[in-house]
Amino acid sequence: MTLSKNDAKDILQARHGSPHSVLGMHPFTSRRGPGLVVRALLRDAAACDVVLISDSPPSVFPMDSLAPEGLFEAFIATRADVCAYELRATSADGRVRQFRDPYCFLPTLGAQDLYLFNEGNEHRIYEKLGAHIRDLGGVLGVAFAVWAPAATRVSVVGDFNGWDGRYHPMRSLGPSGVWEIFIPGLGDGELYKFEIRDSRGGLHVKTDPYGTRFEGPPGNAARVCETGGFEWGDAAWIERRRSQAGLHDRPISIYEVHLGSWRRKADEGNRPLTYREIAPQLADYAVEMGFTHVEVMPIAEHPFDGSWGYQVTGFFAPTHRFGAPADFAWFVDHLHQRGIGVILDWVPAHFPKDAFALAEFDGTHLYEHADPRQGAHMDWGTLIFNYGRNEVRCFLIANALAWLDRYHLDGLRVDAVASMLYLDYSRGHGEWVPNRFGGRENLEAIDFLRRVNDLVHHYYPGALMFAEESTSFPGVTRPPSAGGLGFDYKWNMGWMHDTLKYFSLEPINRRWHQNDLTFGMLYQYAENFVSVFSHDEVVHGKASMLYKMGAWHIPEKAANLRALYTHMWVYPGKKLLFMGSEWAQSGEWNHAASLDWHLCQYMDHEGVRRLVRDLNRLYASEPALGANDFNPHGFRWINCLDADANVIAYLRTDASEETLFVVVGHFGGATRPYRIGVPRRGRWHELINSNSEYYGGSGLGNLGGQTATAEPRDGYTQSIELTLPPLTTLVFKWTAGG
Repeated sequence: MTLSKNDAKDILQARHGSPHSVLGMHPFTSRRGPGLVVRALLRDAAACDVVLISDSPPSVFPMDSLAPEGLFEAFIATRADVCAYELRATSADGRVRQFRDPYCFLPTLGAQDLYLFNEGNEHRIYEKLGAHIRDLGGVLGVAFAVWAPAATRVSVVGDFNGWDGRYHPMRSLGPSGVWEIFIPGLGDGELYKFEIRDSRGGLHVKTDPYGTRFEGPPGNAARVCETGGFEWGDAAWIERRRSQAGLHDRPISIYEVHLGSWRRKADEGNRPLTYREIAPQLADYAVEMGFTHVEVMPIAEHPFDGSWGYQVTGFFAPTHRFGAPADFAWFVDHLHQRGIGVILDWVPAHFPKDAFALAEFDGTHLYEHADPRQGAHMDWGTLIFNYGRNEVRCFLIANALAWLDRYHLDGLRVDAVASMLYLDYSRGHGEWVPNRFGGRENLEAIDFLRRVNDLVHHYYPGALMFAEESTSFPGVTRPPSAGGLGFDYKWNMGWMHDTLKYFSLEPINRRWHQNDLTFGMLYQYAENFVSVFSHDEVVHGKASMLYKMGAWHIPEKAANLRALYTHMWVYPGKKLLFMGSEWAQSGEWNHAASLDWHLCQYMDHEGVRRLVRDLNRLYASEPALGANDFNPHGFRWINCLDADANVIAYLRTDASEETLFVVVGHFGGATRPYRIGVPRRGRWHELINSNSEYYGGSGLGNLGGQTATAEPRDGYTQSIELTLPPLTTLVFKWTAGG
C-alpha cells in the first residue's frame, strides 16, 4: 500500500480536506522505481480494475482492496506519465460497470471566475457555481461547485452514491472558499445535496444555493437541471421592450396573481393548474381585462405551501409545484406572445432558518450576519443577508440577473425594501448596530440595491424594477447618479393606506377624513408611484377589498368599491390589483382554494369586473391618463375641500392640454345636485359612471354628459351642473365644439 495510514483513515472517515491529492491517478516513485498510482473509493464494489483506455487495446491492471468500504489502489510500474483511464468495478453479486474516474479531471472553474466571485463582480456566477452538465473532452457528466469557505470537507451526495458523503468528496479551490468536483455519467434530473463538515466536526446536509430545480418537501433536494435549452418565440416582444427602455410614463396596469390559487382543477382533487395549463387561461383573461402585465407569485422555490413564497430556499429555481423550469419558461413565452409582460416577486431582504438551506451554511454565518442585531429579522423570524460580503452580494445580483436571463422576465418587484434600508427596522433601543457614521441607514444594502438596479438596466434594457418601500426614504426611483436607489417604480403604500382608511368609514363619518383623500398629492410626484391594492391587503384578518368598504350591505359595498377603483384608475400613478379584487371577491385569500369565480354571475361582482376592464381600456387609450402619471402639470384640483358633501373633483390633462378629463368623486350616501367649475366651455361627455347599470349600479347619472354654462365656479368662468349619485365616481371628457 502506497497510501499513508492517516490519509486512508481520513478518506474512509470522510475527513480528508484534499481528496483529489489522494484519489485518482498520480505519478509515484516506489521502492521499485517510478510509476503511477491509482486510488479509488467506490460504493458497492467488491473488486476493481484500472483500464488504460489510452492503450490500444486497453491495458487492464487489477487494484488491491485496502478496505472493505471500497478503497482500492493499484501501482502501475510500467507507466510514468498520467494517461486516460477508466475504472471497472465489480459488485458482490457480479455486476460490472466501467466508468471514468471523477478524480482524473481538472477543475471546471478558472482563476478569473474565482477572483471575480470573491470580488463580488462575477455577474453570471450562476453559470459557474451549482450543478451544470458539462462535456469534458467527450465525457459527459455534471460539474458541481459550492461556496463553503469554513468547511473542512464537502461532498456531493445523492441517489448515485446512497447519500453517503464518503464517496464523492470535493476539491477545495484554495482561498476562494469554493469546492468543486466533476462526476462523469450523471445527467438531468439527478437528485443531490452537499454534505459539509465544519471546523468543529459537525455535519450539515444542505441544498444547493444555486440549484435550478428542486424536489418538494420533505426531501427538498436539488435536481440537476439545465435551463438553456428552451426555444423562445418572444423576440418581437423583447425588441419592443428594449425600445421602451427609460420610458417610464406609459400605461402600466399590473394584475398580481398567486398561481396556486387563481384557478384550480376541481375535478382532479382541486389541484393547482400547471404553468402550461394556467398560461393560456391567464393570457386570455389579462388581454380581455386590459392589463399590461401580470406579477406572479410564489415562484422561487419555498418549503411551505400555505405561504406567499417569501421564505425562499431555492433562489434560482421556479417552484416545483407547477412544473419544471422549462414549463415556467413556456408560461412566460406564451404571455409575451400574447402581449403581456411578466414581473416576478423577488425576495433579497431575508431568508428562512430551515436547516437544509442557507442558514449557517458551512457551520458559520456565511450568508447572514453573525450578530443577531444585524442578522435576525425581528418580524418574520428569518435571517438578513450580509450585503457587505462580496460573495453574498454576488449571489444576490446574479440571482436577479439569472431570472431575467433564463426566463425573459420583464421586471422584478423587490419585496420589503424598507426592511433592507434601515438598521433599526422593527428594533428597539440597543437592538441594532449603527453604521460607520453613527446613522440608521444600512449603507451596504443601499449600495447593493443601487448596483442591482444599475446592472439589470445595463444587461436587460427595458426591464423594470419595482420597490415595495413603505417609508419616505428619498430618491427610491431616482438614478444612483443623482443619489437615488435606481428603481423604476415604487409602490405607493401611503396612498393605499390613507385611501383604504377613508373608504372603510361609513359615509356619514367621511367628512372628518377628507384629508385622507387629498394628503397624498403633496408627495405624489416625489417618486414614480404605482397605486396598489396588493395581496397584503386581503390576508391575515384584513378582509377582502369588498368587505373593507364602509357599508352594511353588499350592494353598497360594491358601489363603494366601484367608486374607489374609478378614482384609482384616473388618479396619477401606475396601477396594480391583486387577483379577485377586480371582481370583488368576498372572502380573504385562501392558498388552498380557487378564487370564487362563480360570484361573477351576480352583478355586485360582475359589474365591478366590467368596470375594471373598461377603466384599463380608457387608461391605455388616453395618453392624458396613461402617459401623464408623472407629469405634475397633468393634474389639478378643482375642488378638494368640500368635506361636508364628501366630494372631490380634479382635472387630468396632457402636456398641451388638448385633452381634458374632469373627475368627480362623490362618496356620500345620498344623491346630490352639484355644480363643478370646468376649464373650458363646450360639451363634457360622461365617459365613466361607476353607478351605471352596466356596472351593477342604479343607472342614475348625467344622461351622457353636460354642457358648460357661463356660471363661475371653483376659479373657472364656466361650470357644469351635475347629478351626483351616491358612492360614485364620474369621469368626463371635454369635446371641442360640443
